[in-house]
Amino acid sequence: MARVLLVEDDRTIGEILHASLTQHGHEVAWFTEGRPALRDAAKQPCDLVLLDLGLPDLDGAEVCRELRGAQPACVIVMLTARGDEMDVVVGLEAGADDYLVKPVPLGELHARLRAHLRRHSVARGPAEISLGRLRIDSAARRVTVDGAELSLRAKEFELLHRLAADPGTAVSRETLMADVWDAHWFGSTKTLDVHIAALRRKLADAGGTGLMPEIATLRRHGYRLEAPEG
Repeated sequence: MARVLLVEDDRTIGEILHASLTQHGHEVAWFTEGRPALRDAAKQPCDLVLLDLGLPDLDGAEVCRELRGAQPACVIVMLTARGDEMDVVVGLEAGADDYLVKPVPLGELHARLRAHLRRHSVARGPAEISLGRLRIDSAARRVTVDGAELSLRAKEFELLHRLAADPGTAVSRETLMADVWDAHWFGSTKTLDVHIAALRRKLADAGGTGLMPEIATLRRHGYRLEAPEG
């Protein structure tokens, strides 16, 4: 199974999550503060991080950014008791792939983690895709622009790969959530919006001018990747 880095300062919640994850066969490293978790992440790779945003020693968003830098290929899921949507957006923009609001039903937690780990390990669609100056290598999980690699988080890569597999085709929000996140997803699709915005910024920053695909928003439906002309 997976190696999970659990960062949760509430000992009651931490003990429940640690026991449940262990019972499901995962190897779990549990920390109650951000600094020791970051030290652990710098020393050994993990497949998935469960990160509480409200930590006693460091700002949760900063911990998320540093974890993303130390573990660029892992899946990061935030655990938050906060109801403010902006806290969720800040966490996602800091590098998280997803979020769950506490108290988290264990059945939903494990279903979500299985979906993330499955999609993280298996790229969907064609093995290689070329769209103008953009190249996507599914086997290597690499995206390049004019040969220079574009740094993408796990879900950003999978989202771009899913859209690029059907260039010019309208893909609904529900389809993107099912294909990139979870076939049984329910609730807010804010995660999708934040990842699309980040992906657009990275494509624009890397692309300069000419022969780059663009992500078009289809109101009340979803998105479409427009192949470059020429």
